[in-house]
Amino acid sequence: MAWYDDNSDGKTHEVGQKLPNILGIYDMSGNVWESCSDCWYNYTETPETNPYYSSGSYRVDRGGSWYNFATYARVADRSIRPPTASNYALGFRIART
Repeated sequence: MAWYDDNSDGKTHEVGQKLPNILGIYDMSGNVWESCSDCWYNYTETPETNPYYSSGSYRVDRGGSWYNFATYARVADRSIRPPTASNYALGFRIART
């Protein structure tokens, strides 16, 4: 289901080459960290749904990437970065309601 350090051959891969998740969505974990629109916030408790924070100095990335260990390749894994940061293992997904 995911590209990570042991199976990625040290590079990103085209979407859809692994199996989809239980919702039928491809590449939600691994391959590249997914840049999210919400701002970083330290959770004080385990929320029932993912809270959205619209103000703050840092952004949230989720899902791990091809250079991380397999344990990072999950949508619940979060990373923090400045909003202007970019790198070779960061991407985004266009979504609509």
